[in-house]
Amino acid sequence: MSNRLEALRVFCTAADAANFRDAAIRLSVSPQVVTRAVRELEEELGEPLFHRSTRGVQLTDFGRALAERARTAVGGVDALFHRTDRRALSQHAGTVRVTAPSVLGRRWIPQALAPVLAGHPGLVLDLRLSEQLADAVGQQIDVGVRVGGQPGGRFVARTVERMALMVVAAPALVARTGVPRSVEELQRLPLTALVDRDSGRLWPWSFSRKRQMPVSAPAFVTDDTDAECTAVLAGLGFGQLVAPLAEPWLQTGQLVSVLEAEAPEPWPVHVWRAQRAPVPARVRLVYDALVRALGGGARPAR
Repeated sequence: MSNRLEALRVFCTAADAANFRDAAIRLSVSPQVVTRAVRELEEELGEPLFHRSTRGVQLTDFGRALAERARTAVGGVDALFHRTDRRALSQHAGTVRVTAPSVLGRRWIPQALAPVLAGHPGLVLDLRLSEQLADAVGQQIDVGVRVGGQPGGRFVARTVERMALMVVAAPALVARTGVPRSVEELQRLPLTALVDRDSGRLWPWSFSRKRQMPVSAPAFVTDDTDAECTAVLAGLGFGQLVAPLAEPWLQTGQLVSVLEAEAPEPWPVHVWRAQRAPVPARVRLVYDALVRALGGGARPAR
């Protein structure tokens, strides 16, 4: 028997049994397997482990000392793979690192995963906010949410919904400037702009038929989507916001939508995980929970 650990496990069972046949029954193997394992250990260690007689077997002094040490060693290895009582510690215990754009990550993802975390003791969410596709290996990312282009072949990705873009403004600003009736009219009005953190450039606005409008003279600039939404609510300019940011304020009347006929195709939203195996149960749990929640069209509360 070439596996030393398995040989020690057989020896420990034999040491606690009346004879090798009894040990074989406990292990659900033949008596020959027990005899061979003990013999190989004796040959390797250079010491007899049992006194054998017609009445049975009895541990030698060396065998008794080895059995004590072997039980500790085998028990320690078995404990590494032993799952404890699920009520004390979930099989999903451990950290899952999630990356998401700030528009979803600040409020929505913690809300969506709160029931999952509460129901699985020991599960920890490590949430990283980024607008870019993360380096899953370098940053040790387990699960991600991406808006826009689908992640490449090194990821397992699911497209779960589509996120609309809309041009909105505070009613007071619209009352002062009038409702723009074309993209060209809009370009002459006060606008907010969002900075691409990677390039430092302003993101252009998108419209139907794949048109893009550069924001050449913004009234307000930021690299944070929540700050841009706050500026639009304050009447500093018209803004092009994603639906999860704009919709709650449209429902209360604190924002109004304009140029709806010029809206671009909604952006796809993907949930992805790194394409590696085996997939820990905690990672699959969080991935599946995000797919279900986002696919259900849930929206974050303000």
